[in-house]
Amino acid sequence: MDTERSQSLPFLYKGLALLTPGGDLVYCVDANKQGHWHLQLCQALQTLLQLPEAPLFLVPCYTATVDRWLHPHTQQLQVSAEVYPQVWRYRSLLSVLFATSIDHWQMITPSKAICDPAVIHSYQPQFPQLWQNHNLVIRLDQLTPSVLSDPEEGLHSEPIDANLAVQSLDPTPGSRIPTTLGADASQGYVLRLFVASHHRRTTAILENLHQLLDQELDVPYTLKVIDVSKHPERAEADQISATPTLVKIWPEPVKRLVGEQLTPDTVLQLLDPLASSQP
Repeated sequence: MDTERSQSLPFLYKGLALLTPGGDLVYCVDANKQGHWHLQLCQALQTLLQLPEAPLFLVPCYTATVDRWLHPHTQQLQVSAEVYPQVWRYRSLLSVLFATSIDHWQMITPSKAICDPAVIHSYQPQFPQLWQNHNLVIRLDQLTPSVLSDPEEGLHSEPIDANLAVQSLDPTPGSRIPTTLGADASQGYVLRLFVASHHRRTTAILENLHQLLDQELDVPYTLKVIDVSKHPERAEADQISATPTLVKIWPEPVKRLVGEQLTPDTVLQLLDPLASSQP
């Protein structure tokens, strides 16, 4: 065990690692055991490897989890470490990162419907970087905000504007758009907001969208802001003719709202998987 690394870890924590088919790895350590890190880890891979989208298909099949807690009666340390078959061979590395014994790891046996190798492999043409090895081992909760910047911008040394990276991983429950409306929506929403520049109106739109999504969704979402003045090629690729434009990428079908259409009612209709499935 790496003594220096183990000293940098809290005594009690939950840990989550996300690996790629090529063997790159991002992970986090949560001493408060309150975070939902799957989406952040996917977004980190998107940025670091410059992927077209967050590789949500890697979850849960390419994940490993660790939980360290005290037994309520004996106050003895308990360790639970679970890993999926696709990343079983990385137990030695995971043991070093999470300061645990290799003997603690137990294999999770998923159904083929969840981790079908053929389905995962079908993503390779779209995400070839994930099948390459970049010697990437990064602890996400120790990164500076710049590493989580827009992947189209690359990695920057200066911090990003927090308003341009709106996300929610623990939305308020009891929303008007529950996961039961559709299996696709239950896995989260991917949204893009195209703007002409970052000014007061953009900030107001982001604040209103953020508040609405947090209140109305009970599933994860990502909202990526793209400035068409800096990325005209993205506007052309997504056929953006006016700003602001909100585009729902996932779940399909792709839908968009332009300008004055960005009202709470129309945004909720855009997000409703039942309404979206209608012609």
